[in-house]
Amino acid sequence: MANEAKSYCGYVAIVGRPNVGKSTLLNHLLGQKLSITSRKPQTTRHNTLGIKTTDNIQLIFVDTPGIHDDRGRAINRYMNRAAESAIKDVDVVVLVADRTVWTPADEKVAAGLSNSRAPIIVALNKLDKVAASDSLLPHIHELSAKLSTTEVIPVSALQGRGLDKLQAAIVSHIPESGHLFPEDQVTDRSERFLAAELIREKITRQLGAELPYQVAVEIEEFRQDGAICRISALVLVEREGQKKIVIGDKGGRIKRIGQQARQDMEKMFDRRIMLNLWVKVRSGWSDDERALRSLGYRD
Repeated sequence: MANEAKSYCGYVAIVGRPNVGKSTLLNHLLGQKLSITSRKPQTTRHNTLGIKTTDNIQLIFVDTPGIHDDRGRAINRYMNRAAESAIKDVDVVVLVADRTVWTPADEKVAAGLSNSRAPIIVALNKLDKVAASDSLLPHIHELSAKLSTTEVIPVSALQGRGLDKLQAAIVSHIPESGHLFPEDQVTDRSERFLAAELIREKITRQLGAELPYQVAVEIEEFRQDGAICRISALVLVEREGQKKIVIGDKGGRIKRIGQQARQDMEKMFDRRIMLNLWVKVRSGWSDDERALRSLGYRD
């Protein structure tokens, strides 16, 4: 009787400072959108598993919030705890950095990895913004010496360049193990969670610097009604002035946010969506541990 092929399975933490392209990288490694993205730092707030199964290899990616120094509010402390917890007990750490830019924030992330027993691979992202790839060589040598990493790999998450090499480097460290998830499962998150994240992404992209990132989304209804999925969501802000910004002139902005979120939900969930949004002021939610827990911000 022929031996069955060995199977491999492992966890891969994707870490880095805010706004270096961690979520974009995860989406392109998976070949589909899972984590929300925007140009605004700290868009990602939760650890999200992205599961990729190819034949006998299952990679379980953990997309993390950007590690940062601002621990003033409860939500900032939560995001740092979430990112730091992901580093424990993984098989590989992918540290995402921005081209030749290395900041004190990157140094802080690297220092947090000093006790990691997992091999560290540096993904030098945004290769598409580098004039000549050989200009990266001094920086690659410097990072290799500084971090004692297995490999420093230039990539462009946005254009998908270098991702095959990055994935091959990751796979080389994945242990022999049975798969932990069914081969068709892509994430551990529920559709309710993903719907809330898509709404928050559209708000973040629409508003940019107009609105501080103290905005949350709470799904009040998620119900399949025949061929239509009915979703009702509250957009929570902290002040009345923020509510007016989100709603926009004659409700135009919240309408655009709803249309864009609905279109993405229909692609992701592969069904018709009826989406209703309301905006509500809930003062101080971002610095209230109890309020955060009720919104799903749990360690």
